[in-house]
Amino acid sequence: MREIFNGMPWWVKWIAVPVIALVVFGTVIVSVLTVVISLLFKALVFVALVGGLIYLVRKFTSSSSSRGGW
Repeated sequence: MREIFNGMPWWVKWIAVPVIALVVFGTVIVSVLTVVISLLFKALVFVALVGGLIYLVRKFTSSSSSRGGW
């Protein structure tokens, strides 16, 4: 690989090749980031819903035990 880039100017190695790679693989990178962010958001919503459910169950069970029922 070094032999290929030895005769090239510096801007080919450091500017042109990364830009071409981003153009070619940009959609793949964006789709992977979209999936990861979507999964993180869904996990956050899941944790919030389970936490709310646990809070409600503890609130109603503690108050119902003192009153003797719902």
